[in-house]
Order: sequence, then C-alpha cells, then structure tokens
Amino acid sequence: MLNRSAHASTCATLCVALLLAGCANHLPQRSENEARTERKLLDHSLRIEVGEPVLELPQRRIRIFDQKTFEVTDFEVTRRYDRYTPYQPWRELYEIPLGAVAIVAGVGANVLNVVLLGNLPESATRDWISYGFAGLNPFLNTESNGRSQQNLARLEEQRRDARLEYTSLPWAERPVQVAAGSELHELSTDRNGVLRLNLLDGPFPEQDISQIGRLVLQVRDPEDGTQADAVLLVSRNLRSKLLEAHDLIFDDLEGDDVEQWVHRVKRLSELGLEEEASELEQSLIELTRNDPDLQQEFLRALMQDAGRQARDPGEDG
Repeated sequence: MLNRSAHASTCATLCVALLLAGCANHLPQRSENEARTERKLLDHSLRIEVGEPVLELPQRRIRIFDQKTFEVTDFEVTRRYDRYTPYQPWRELYEIPLGAVAIVAGVGANVLNVVLLGNLPESATRDWISYGFAGLNPFLNTESNGRSQQNLARLEEQRRDARLEYTSLPWAERPVQVAAGSELHELSTDRNGVLRLNLLDGPFPEQDISQIGRLVLQVRDPEDGTQADAVLLVSRNLRSKLLEAHDLIFDDLEGDDVEQWVHRVKRLSELGLEEEASELEQSLIELTRNDPDLQQEFLRALMQDAGRQARDPGEDG
C-alpha cells in the first residue's frame, strides 16, 4: 500500500514538472542578410612636396599629403535564427477551448474543401487543425509571432570582392617641425595641407637666419609613428638679402614719410623680392585709407619714383 502511494506521488510530481516546463513551439527559422566591408591598412606614408630643393625666395608654399593603402574586402553576412514560442502554462486556460474549436472548424473546412474541389486556402484546411492540436496539447502553447523569441543558430560569411584602395589626403591643420640650425620651430599647415614658409616672418627673424644654409622639415603621425623628412637649402644669394629685407618690411612705417615708403617698396623690388614689395605696398595703402590726400601722394610718388602703378583695393566694386 505504501509503495502504491509513493508511486502515485512520483507520477503526480512528474506531471506537475512537465506541466511547468512544457515545450517550446518552434517557428520557422528566420534569416538576416547584410553586407559588411572590412578595410585593412597595408601601407601608410607621408609625402612632403617642397618643389625646387634650393630656396631663392624667402616664401615657399609646401604641400604635405597623408597617403594610405588599404585592402578592402566585401562580405555577405547571413545570420540564421531559431525561433520559438516559449511555454507559459497559464495560457492553456484559453488555448485548450480555442484548440477544440479550431479542430472542429478545420475538419469542417476540409469537408467543405472536398465539395469545392480543393479551392479553399491551406490556412483554413491545414493551419486550423495544426493550431487546434497545439492548443489541446497541455504541454505546448500555440504559435505566436508576437511573443516569439530567437537564438542565433548559425553565422555565415561569404567573401564577395577584394580590392586595393588608395587615399591621399592633405595633412590639414597639422604640425610641421622645421629645424633651422640649432633651433627647432613648430609651424602648422592650413586646411588644404599647405605649409606657408616665410623666412621673413614667424619665428625665423628671432635667429640669424642669414647664417642658416638649410632647413629640415619633418612631419610625424603620432598614431603609428609614420614620419617623413625633407631638406630645403637656402641659397647664399637669398641669405645675403634676408636681414635688409626684414628691416625694410618690419621697421616702423608710421615714423617715415612718403619718400621713405617708396624707397622701401622700390628696394624690395630691386632685391628681387617682388611678392614682399607688393605686400608692403598694399599695407601702406591700407595704412593711409583714412587720409585720402596722403594716400594719393603716396600713389603718385610710387608711380614717379619707382614706376609702380597701384590702387586701393577697397575701391573695387
């Protein structure tokens, strides 16, 4: 009698456990497709375009490029998911009665389908019956896309294409080290990757640049240590002009008269520094903008004594 009671208790416990655990109702597998591109850096270099190796003029525009070579590989990625409806015992309270109704409806639909020569949709003849049996099964919930869950079953990657890709971008707004003798100066490129080197401006006049025979330019990418160097020689002829040209440009302008202004512009032109002469000329025109009479006097003297014809750019338009 005791053994029979223990056996009954074990069976009851097992039934309750099965009822609580239940079975997941598996849904059709779902797939996702996407394209993925992988870029692998093969080579990284910096290029400094100094132009002519010898400086004959104090100003030089130097272009710097950041160049990279990539191996670009395209993949097609497919992810396959196993989908299922998790079991919840309390849903059986309404699924069992609905399952019975669905079986009756499915059987009726199949009978009617015979009369209609098989013209009823499969969702009525087969799906109703499948839904009904799932509903009557106390250890299985009916399919539900709304509360379905999924697990990644398989990941497939297929290589589609591989190619080399080259980029050459300006070294934009990045530092450039310029070694002039024992001094090291840090300059910067503009947004187009152009370094505007001017031996008459910036940090160079602070040292005796006329004694410096060469400039060493260096750029370095701190991310991977890639660097490039270039050397610019300063001609002896240019070095002999730098000190005089610096004084002509930067000595006090307001303390001089018109005759001295014209002399400065004319002398810079005679030294072969035409760009600097034009810049000084425009600076003097701007300086005299609020004194039209003085400005006209300067322009007349510039034409008579230096043979240079200039005009106020503010008059354009």
